[in-house]
Parts: sequence; C-alpha cells; structure tokens
Amino acid sequence: MNTFTIVASVVLCTLALSADALQIEPRSSWGAVAARSPSRISGPVDYVIIHHSDNPNGCSTSDQCKRMIKAIQTDHKVRRNFSDIGYNFIVAGDGKVYEGRGFGLQGSHAPNYNRKSIGIVFIGNFQSSPPSAQMLQNAKDLIALAQQRGHLKDNYTLLGHRQTKATACPGDALFNEIKTWPHWRQL
Repeated sequence: MNTFTIVASVVLCTLALSADALQIEPRSSWGAVAARSPSRISGPVDYVIIHHSDNPNGCSTSDQCKRMIKAIQTDHKVRRNFSDIGYNFIVAGDGKVYEGRGFGLQGSHAPNYNRKSIGIVFIGNFQSSPPSAQMLQNAKDLIALAQQRGHLKDNYTLLGHRQTKATACPGDALFNEIKTWPHWRQL
C-alpha cells in the first residue's frame, strides 16, 4: 500500500465518521406544525441547493434558532402558501442541523429543482461574511450523510439558489465559499 492510498483511506474514514456523528434535530425540537400533503421523492436526487435565510443577525442560541425556524415555517405556510417549510434542512448558528422537510420529501425552495434536490438553508445573511466554520462543516457532513443514506447521487451537483432563479441568495460570501466545494458547477 502506498502513501497516497493510506492518506485517501484516512480522509474517507474521517469523512464517514464526521457524517455519522452529525446529529439532526428533529422537527419536534423546533415545534414544527404538520405539513399539508407532503410529496415523496423516490430514489436519490441530483442536486443540493444552498440558501441563506437572509435574517440579518442569524442566531447563536438554540432558543433563537428554533424561533427563527418556526417563523420561517409560518411565513412559508401562511404568506407563501407552501405545504410546509420550504427547505429540507436548516443549518443554524447554534452548531446544530435541524430537520425541515427531511430526506425523501420534495421541498419548495428552488423552482424547477424541487423534485430533484435537497434544499439546505443557512440561518443568517451571508452577503458580506461567510457562515462560521462549524456551520460550513455541518452542511458538508449533511451532504455526506445524504450520500451515505442513498438520498443523493454520488455525482450530484451543488448549486447556489441564485443559479436556479433571479435572487441574491445565498449571499455573495456563502456563494463564493460553496464554489470551492467539490460538486459545485457553473450552469
């Protein structure tokens, strides 16, 4: 076995352990209201779409983050008439990942991509500054977990929301960050 093989094996094992260690807070933890008519997605999807919530101050405590997630769900269900919170998962500033719609359910976050993607939102506004290193790592671990569990194709494409419609989302700083991730593609 050569040095490259050993290093590659260590990296793969580290990624697998990191994704396995990721704890996703269930919908019940933030007081989610039941979805109206959720639509299932069968098989692994082709895309991960990254968003930011555009909340100027983000959140740093679990109580703040849960209130913001609940407010996003209320906005999506009441004002936008979505069946549920639009995102599959929420990456928060308290160091946690929260279940939105979860795996295997169609989101409402990116027109023309909802049926074939996992939508991940970072709570905060990331126009000028990127999310914390912990938030970025949590998102990477979530993506790896989606692959491990068969919800995301191995050759998936990573996109920023602005690549799917006319919007500034996920903010310039976060968009520039995800452009350095392995599966990001220019459309």
